[in-house]
Parts: sequence; C-alpha cells; structure tokens
Amino acid sequence: MAHYELNMPVSEDQVRKLRINDTVTLQQTLYGIRDATQIHMFDHGRKTRFDMRGHAVVHTAPNVKWVGETKAHPSGYAPICIGTTTSARMERFTRPLMEQYGVRIVIGKGGLFASSAKAFADLGGVYLAIIGGTAALETTWIEQIEEVDLDDLNPESLWKFRIKGFGPLLVAMDSHGGSLYTAVNAAAKEQRAGVLASLGVKS
Repeated sequence: MAHYELNMPVSEDQVRKLRINDTVTLQQTLYGIRDATQIHMFDHGRKTRFDMRGHAVVHTAPNVKWVGETKAHPSGYAPICIGTTTSARMERFTRPLMEQYGVRIVIGKGGLFASSAKAFADLGGVYLAIIGGTAALETTWIEQIEEVDLDDLNPESLWKFRIKGFGPLLVAMDSHGGSLYTAVNAAAKEQRAGVLASLGVKS
C-alpha cells in the first residue's frame, strides 16, 4: 500500500502505478458529473467545452447556491454541500467517458462492475471510493466552483471544481484487474459457506 499526491491532470503511466488499497489525494481540478449529464452527453450527443483529458470525475449532483458572478465565485455558484452518489447506475458510461473525453479517474460510492473494470484495464483508469455520509467533509476539499457547463440540467450540470487536498481516497478498482468489491464479495461467500458447513447446512 502506498499514498500518492496527484496534481491534475495525470498521465496513463501515473494511473497504472496505482493498485487497490493504495490511497490518493487529488489537487487542483475535479469535474462533477451524474446520470442526466451523461445521458445527455452520450445518448443525446451533447458536447462539453471542458477538456477532461487526464482528469477525474466525481459522481455528484451538488447542493449549490446562486450568488452571482464575482471574483470569489466566477461561475456564479457557491458550494453548499457537495456529496458523492452511488456509481452503479452509471456503469455504462465509464468506457465512453474514457474513450471520448480522456477521463482517467472515476470517484464514487459503492463501486462499478465488469465493463468498467475492462475499460480501466484497456485504457488505463481507476475507481476511487468514498464512503457514504462524508458530504460535509468532501465540501471542505472544494475551494471554488470555477465553471459550469450543460447548466440547463442543474443540479446535474457538468461542474468544474477547484480542489485542494481532495482525499485521501481509496483505490478500489485499478487498471490491473484488481477490485476490492470482487475480493470482499468472494471472501464473504467463502465465510458464509464455512459458517453454513459448521452448522451442517448444505450451501
């Protein structure tokens, strides 16, 4: 296990160094994205002006407040609570995010599945896990909402955050086929079978 401080954007080589159980802290830039954002981008052909090559996205629909465009709030929005949502329903978007936009890191809750693991291996990406209930802490890692795109989808707009010390986050899926979710599931099944066997129950 190792800890990495990553200034965004990152290269494929940097991402492929990461292994499950490593921890990562991100600096500088992070993009917020969610279901509707990706449905419009990939099902309806909408494009973003943002260059996300080598960047990280976090699955979120943040609670923000319109305060008007100022030096402190160039997008016009102030962050109120920026928490992470469950990733599973966005499984089908991992590969197109990586292939079409060059995204390298996906951040979310609960993990992703086989097609995402294949995309990470093929293209060089990782999944960083956040546990539930940490939205207040995550919000302190976000210094500013720099820009927003596709804002007619608010709050499922495409958000560009300026971050400082976003983490540490756990590498839960890596580019070498490693997945903590698969490992934990296998261990739980093995333990369950052992308990049932000790009780004389056939599994």
